[in-house]
Amino acid sequence: MAHSHGDDRSEHGASEGEHSPRSHGHHHRSAAPESVAAAVITVSDTRTLETDTGGALVAQMLTEAGHTVAAREIVKDEGDAIRAAAQKALDTDDVQAVVLTGGTGVAPRDVTPESVEPLLERTVPGFGELFRMLSYEDIGSAALLSRAVAGLARGKVVFVIPGSRGAVGLAMEKLILPEIGHLAGEAVKTR
Repeated sequence: MAHSHGDDRSEHGASEGEHSPRSHGHHHRSAAPESVAAAVITVSDTRTLETDTGGALVAQMLTEAGHTVAAREIVKDEGDAIRAAAQKALDTDDVQAVVLTGGTGVAPRDVTPESVEPLLERTVPGFGELFRMLSYEDIGSAALLSRAVAGLARGKVVFVIPGSRGAVGLAMEKLILPEIGHLAGEAVKTR
């Protein structure tokens, strides 16, 4: 169904010949919340709120983009602790998104993806795929070591990203901030 824009725009909001990623958005993106309340969870055995630069960057970028940080905490690199923190965020009524940083590599202590994935009702494979593609452009083949994931759980969107500032900035700028409202809007839909 084409929408009338009063100009030569297609149903996706792009003018003929215009090909920006945002212009190819879905028509229902307009129903997405403009501001999303997010919980930020940093997974680390060594960081504190004062030394957690990755989680701080997530919070800063969310706030600068007009979203709110409903909660921020640090948890140990232990499956039970990670799962409990994610579950607590998912149980919080005013949280629409959960962003976990750290613990996404392949070292034995990196257990964030397998701790969070059982909580997800639906995965968003494109997130991890695109994150690794974008990372490859920056760091080359080492990008394959990232196990970044995203999904939907209990009416909320969940992102699991590496904890380095570079990876956080990349994920937030290129993927999370452009889509967080859209995904949060989709997460609350029912059949």
